[in-house]
Amino acid sequence: MPRTHRSTSKSHASMALKLGAIRATFAVGGRLAPKRTVNRAARLFATPFASSRARARAARPDADMQRGSIRRDGETIATYTWGDPASQPYVLLVHGWSSFGLRFLPWIGHLRALGYAVVSFDQPGHGNSTGRLCTLPDFIATIRAIGQAFGPAELAIGHSLGGAALALAQDESWSARRLILIAPAADMEAAAGRFLRFVRLGQHLRSSFMAWHERRTGVRVADLQVHRRLPALGQEGLVIHDLDDTDVPWEEGERYARYWTGSRLLTTQGLGHHKVLDAPEVIEATLAYLRGERVGDRVVASPNLPFGVA
Repeated sequence: MPRTHRSTSKSHASMALKLGAIRATFAVGGRLAPKRTVNRAARLFATPFASSRARARAARPDADMQRGSIRRDGETIATYTWGDPASQPYVLLVHGWSSFGLRFLPWIGHLRALGYAVVSFDQPGHGNSTGRLCTLPDFIATIRAIGQAFGPAELAIGHSLGGAALALAQDESWSARRLILIAPAADMEAAAGRFLRFVRLGQHLRSSFMAWHERRTGVRVADLQVHRRLPALGQEGLVIHDLDDTDVPWEEGERYARYWTGSRLLTTQGLGHHKVLDAPEVIEATLAYLRGERVGDRVVASPNLPFGVA
């Protein structure tokens, strides 16, 4: 067996052993020491993967990129800009959970060619930003802080949790004229439920797990269900979601399109949750949308028609 295959197999085996140990710990601890176990699980849920920082360090942006930073709640948020957002319409790029701002590098040349300046950044605990724990409310607050620093955006593109945070961040203090949400998560409770099942934490501790999050953030988990806010979005937008997404189900992207009257839904297949972000066909469809071409379907809902396509 080649060395690369052996090392990959060992890595997978090591990860499987670690996951098994975590699941056993939560399964047993949930019965013997529920309070301590819930606290540990909640902190794990709010801790970005270390790979976010390693991948950010390994990224190789072009020479036109300018590094900067802002401060928010005692943390230093790393920013990356191309062009001059003060004099050009700019695009804000928002990464997802355990990702990093330079994950959008394949988009930069295309957006610059359209005349946009570009701004991206690392969320707290991600990439080159400081911090350890991060939650959806942190994502939202950081987007608004970036927006206050750079002003209203002509366009904002968000992936995964970044898509959810982008939709929830729109308010009177900051907004983008158009939104493109790629594989956006729609339901904090559903995401937490998937995590609890994955780590084998008993469902009898679900309410305590949610309460930890609410105490830390001061935000009710129910208020982070995006469909509650989508009807108020006044701008146009495009939702892109892959049918084979096993991280955030396609149905959550469809929910955006159903409740958001100014949106269209583009469904892909075979890309999953991560490849969809920089797949050439997704970037090209987005550019076509920005050129004013018809992209995706208009999903409609009414009291007599729960959902449909027009």
